[in-house]
Amino acid sequence: MSRYRAVLFDLDGTLLDTAPDFAWCLNALLQRRGRSRLPDDEIRAIVTEGSAGLVARAFDCSPEEPLFEAIRTEFLTIYRANLSRHTRPFPGIAELLTRLGTSGTAWGVVTNKPSPYALPLLTDMALQPGPGAIICPDHVSNPKPDPEAVLLACHRLGVAPEEAVMIGDHRRDIDAGRAAGTITVAAAYGYLDSGEDPNQWNAHHRVDSAAQLHELLF
Repeated sequence: MSRYRAVLFDLDGTLLDTAPDFAWCLNALLQRRGRSRLPDDEIRAIVTEGSAGLVARAFDCSPEEPLFEAIRTEFLTIYRANLSRHTRPFPGIAELLTRLGTSGTAWGVVTNKPSPYALPLLTDMALQPGPGAIICPDHVSNPKPDPEAVLLACHRLGVAPEEAVMIGDHRRDIDAGRAAGTITVAAAYGYLDSGEDPNQWNAHHRVDSAAQLHELLF
């Protein structure tokens, strides 16, 4: 039996290792535009900055520059067509979801990834059992770090926030969970910004691998 009635996951860098597809798509765009590829590890370190951050770093341009939106749109078009080419659940996640299902524990996703990308990606992953709630930034007025998305996920899963746990690899996940009233877990195995220390996020718990979640949740 799980210690919680519901488990909420951030998507990129917590539930799924999406960095390989971001790297593949960004390098495809760089190659298309006659630029040198970036090392996958370098891209992995900036995935948490989203498409705008990836384009800004890779092309050394700011959102204010005229070509920025055109490049970003081109990147997102490539990414939308290759959402699940290399993406996989982090090691230990599939087994954890099975265990949650067996114990009757609900689970959901609270992400800042827009629904046109998050929903088909989760469909492609065919996780079993599937999530009982998927909350994207376009489903709420105020995305993470605001608690609105976490509270909506709890509502859809039929649990009180204090009966749930929010797991994420960014400070905004922890801030959102704490503000909503959930227990929080810092996923230190995810996509940490350079210089970020998860111990400074004020999370209730920290894990260094997805496999460690088993002991924490059960």
